Amino acid sequence: MVLLSLQPQPFPFPPNQALNTTRIRNPNTLHLGTQNRLKSCCRCSSAATQSTHEGFLVVEDDHPALLQILPKELREHLENEPRKAELLEIVLDLGRRPEARFLNEPGGQYLRNTEVSQEELQEAEKALGEFGGDNRAGIEGTLHRISAIRSRKGTIVGLTCRVGRAVTGHVDMVRDLLEYKESILFLGRPGVGKTTVMREIARVMADELHKRVVIVDTSNEIGGDGDVPHSAIGGARRMQVPEPSMQHKVMIEAVENHMPEVIIVDEIGTKAEAVACRSIAERGVMLIGTAHGEHLANIVKNPTLSDLVGGVETVTLSDEEARARGTQKTIMERKAPPTFPFLIEMRERDYWVTHRTEKSVDMLLHGRKPFIEIRRRDEKFNVVIERWTKYDGDGI
Repeated sequence: MVLLSLQPQPFPFPPNQALNTTRIRNPNTLHLGTQNRLKSCCRCSSAATQSTHEGFLVVEDDHPALLQILPKELREHLENEPRKAELLEIVLDLGRRPEARFLNEPGGQYLRNTEVSQEELQEAEKALGEFGGDNRAGIEGTLHRISAIRSRKGTIVGLTCRVGRAVTGHVDMVRDLLEYKESILFLGRPGVGKTTVMREIARVMADELHKRVVIVDTSNEIGGDGDVPHSAIGGARRMQVPEPSMQHKVMIEAVENHMPEVIIVDEIGTKAEAVACRSIAERGVMLIGTAHGEHLANIVKNPTLSDLVGGVETVTLSDEEARARGTQKTIMERKAPPTFPFLIEMRERDYWVTHRTEKSVDMLLHGRKPFIEIRRRDEKFNVVIERWTKYDGDGI
């Protein structure tokens, strides 16, 4: 193993180069179940090059503020819950028993034997205030998110109370890539921690790398509820979005009015937002974004979002060209440079697969497996980067 100082290098990294940084591990760190998760992550194959640097996580949450909206007996139950640090969300559905869900645990745990009443839901709604057009609300000064399920008449019949956490140290998984000043797309299923990473990247880019950072915060998930953003985003500026359908307009407004060097946007999901991302990238602004999906192929096959990775078009080759390539005459090719030069599949909170988007898309379209990086934390909580690993995800 060769250990070098943290310097930007071409990706994929040559087999004789590696990465090392030194961090002080906090003995009071909350691991959020990482140790158990990492045991299952060690299934990956060995790579030609592996580098390690010490890591740490400091997790800050505000459980009391979230518990205040719950009925008294549920609040008391959760305050004495030994796994409170791993609480993911609380589900209150009319006519059903209230349920708590925890990180890394399938299913949930019922909090009492009696069902949730309409009066309890109404009391919670009063404590929260007005819900937005996306049926989400927050608690001012916190990162918690409450989402509502409504009946056909518009009455709230269910609440999902999601715990919001500010995590310091998670950015170590990707800190070296931030030095490239190239756009990064984080891909992952709901609940894998994409928004949490966005929040810390915003703080690091603004406070440590001294960039002009603007967050386009559609549901106040990154910067928290209220007009004053949460301290977890550091010196980054936050633009709120009145309606989810206006996210792409606010993205363009951010570039035209506020001269950012970095724009951070969560949950890119529409064609208009994909077009706005390309427009921003072409103006020389670094983009950090997220989208739902598990593998790169999910984006390539998605006609709405495929432009984020360069898009796909069908090309008809001449007979000579087809013979030279050893392919059929009709093939699929990437039609443009990707909006996001880097794409990270967040398989788990501490197990990431990193692509150089252009190379990976081209190889997948040609029926081959690209070489990628695996970024994970080991049993000692260190960040381990395995390079020149064959991709194990889906093909096109």
